[in-house]
Amino acid sequence: MKRKQPERESGGARAGGLYVHVPFCVRKCAYCAFYSRAAGGDGREAESWWEGIRREAEAVPEGFAPATVFIGGGTPTSLPEGVFARMLEAVASRWGGEGLREWTVEANPGTLSPGKLRRMREAGVTRISLGAQSFSPEALAALGRIHSPGDIRDAVSMAREAGIPQVSLDLMYGWAAASARAALDTVRADIDAAVALAPDHLSAYCLEVEPGTPLAALQDRGRAVAAPPALQRRAYELIRRGLAAAGFGQYELSNFARPGCECRHNLLYWTGGAYIGLGPAAHSHWNGERRGNSASLPEWHVEFRETLPPRRKACETLVMGLRRTAGWGREEFRAVTGFDWVELRGSEIERLVADGLLLSERGGERIRLPASGFFTSDAVFAALV
Repeated sequence: MKRKQPERESGGARAGGLYVHVPFCVRKCAYCAFYSRAAGGDGREAESWWEGIRREAEAVPEGFAPATVFIGGGTPTSLPEGVFARMLEAVASRWGGEGLREWTVEANPGTLSPGKLRRMREAGVTRISLGAQSFSPEALAALGRIHSPGDIRDAVSMAREAGIPQVSLDLMYGWAAASARAALDTVRADIDAAVALAPDHLSAYCLEVEPGTPLAALQDRGRAVAAPPALQRRAYELIRRGLAAAGFGQYELSNFARPGCECRHNLLYWTGGAYIGLGPAAHSHWNGERRGNSASLPEWHVEFRETLPPRRKACETLVMGLRRTAGWGREEFRAVTGFDWVELRGSEIERLVADGLLLSERGGERIRLPASGFFTSDAVFAALV
């Protein structure tokens, strides 16, 4: 990567986001459908990946100055420390500095070290997202995680000691427990344990059994791996109530934050923003073009390119923005897409409002999902997209 300060648009503003995909893990989790693989112990695969990232980065437009950076995976912190440090230094030198509003690195609690955290702080990382998933040893084993509950607590402590400004925890619910009571007791215990660590942000994801994963193979053999939908919904409502009581605001279907600690990078996705992705299986949406990289190593290539018709893009943006608990303001939506939602999906919105599946507020100037519809939002999205 070229060592330069990012150029900015007129007025010094940054825009869009940068995503870098690290396709390595110590071990694939049983539920994971993201592109990743267990890296070789000698580090050669990681070095080859890094060379590919460097080459791909050279093709990024010189004027690109992202407001947010997100290093995801896979498990970025599973990289050898030397490769991890070079990646952070390169991103910082080209895209860091003044005006970068947020820089997130995903981490597995079992792969963090004081050295890697020090490298993050020195590079300018502002936020670490820890894949905790659960504080139950039984749940962690069922999900195929490599860490223990103690590792989660140690990781949060190390991140705070290293001076990382914000810490986020991911939780997962909805896996098959011995009984409904056991499942809900685990959720309650996970909420209490997570809140006790005083994170700035929490994500809570319902287990989905994706094709091609080890959990899907178990399910195909007749084993119950996910809780029934009704029990998953009860768990979701427990999480919503528990986090609200602890002072976390729900700003998206699966995301909760202390005031001012919402994930800016993900908000970019949910509001139709532009971004560039680097790495295998990474996607980009830039200058109206959407493209996706092949899921392949040691080399990858652009596998598809498409330019969506403006109306279709606006409909997708309408749906993605309704994931936010605040929904869309009418003027906000016009400013982002150039369309009025009545022109796009007026009759569908009217029907959904009449059925109580959408709320229309402020004289029709705002639409949003009712809280009772958060868990079943897919039916609304299918009607609008």
